[in-house]
Amino acid sequence: MQNQNILEVKDLVKHFPIKSGILQRTVGQVKAVDGVSFTIKRGETFGLVGESGCGKTTIGRTIIRLTNPTSGEAIVDGVDMFGMKKKELRLARPKVQMIFQDPYSSLDPRMPVGEIIGEAVREHNIVPKDKYREYILKIMKDCGLRPYYIDRYPHEFSGGQRQRICIARALALNPDLIIADEPVSALDVSIQAQIINLMKDLQRERGLTYLFISHDLSVVEHISNTVGVMYLGSLVEKAPKKEIFKSPMHPYTKALLSAVPIPNPDIKMNRTILEGDIPSPANPPAGCKFHTRCPQCMEICKKEAPKFKDYGNEHMVACHLYDQK
Repeated sequence: MQNQNILEVKDLVKHFPIKSGILQRTVGQVKAVDGVSFTIKRGETFGLVGESGCGKTTIGRTIIRLTNPTSGEAIVDGVDMFGMKKKELRLARPKVQMIFQDPYSSLDPRMPVGEIIGEAVREHNIVPKDKYREYILKIMKDCGLRPYYIDRYPHEFSGGQRQRICIARALALNPDLIIADEPVSALDVSIQAQIINLMKDLQRERGLTYLFISHDLSVVEHISNTVGVMYLGSLVEKAPKKEIFKSPMHPYTKALLSAVPIPNPDIKMNRTILEGDIPSPANPPAGCKFHTRCPQCMEICKKEAPKFKDYGNEHMVACHLYDQK
């Protein structure tokens, strides 16, 4: 029987050492990801949101093993990515692909588009040699790229076209899971809509699963089935999309949602202004990490970290404002 969850992340921790002095001794740890757990159902999109520096990108890069975890598990289709040796990982890599934030820096400027998309196809023997060019042209067509682009180079394309090339490169390996790290944040708003709609069409046609990392809540609302909100390396809230946008529970989530612009000048938003700066992930505050900026902070928040609990309708939150027993 096929596993319903294509990705299960369990207690993922990623700490980066802080080195100092001539001997480069480790004097501390940057706690980029600090015990994060979530699952993604097959064929769905999990939106991961939060401010810059909260650890979203590190989660994506660690799952795909571009950086090794400190501890935890990432089980993709029943197989633990962190327990694999190099040879096993190489064989598993086609099933988990990544789309990066900057479409220009993630493309080799010396390679034509056809080679960029097809390099890994050839390496992993996805199709026979006599079908190779036909296959690449089919992938390009599916991603809205014209056939004559096959011999052109990345500098000849706009940002939106480059991101389509990145999507085609990921799609060419027939992945089950695509980790999209801020895939539209570097694009114009009109182009963002085109890329998001392309990703939704490809998901519907191919049964793809996405981990969609973004700081833009309006984009996340459009594409996601489930949303997870991160703050300083930890998940503070997770719920189905409609539930989290209709009834947010955590003060941080409420503040993020209050900052989303509404395209109607007659509606005035009651914005929640968060005071102060995000604490350093090298020295996070005791208790609830958000208490230094929380408008509803209580004494217990400063001393005791809240449990990440389910309060019904798959709505999970870590906050002392709700029953922790």
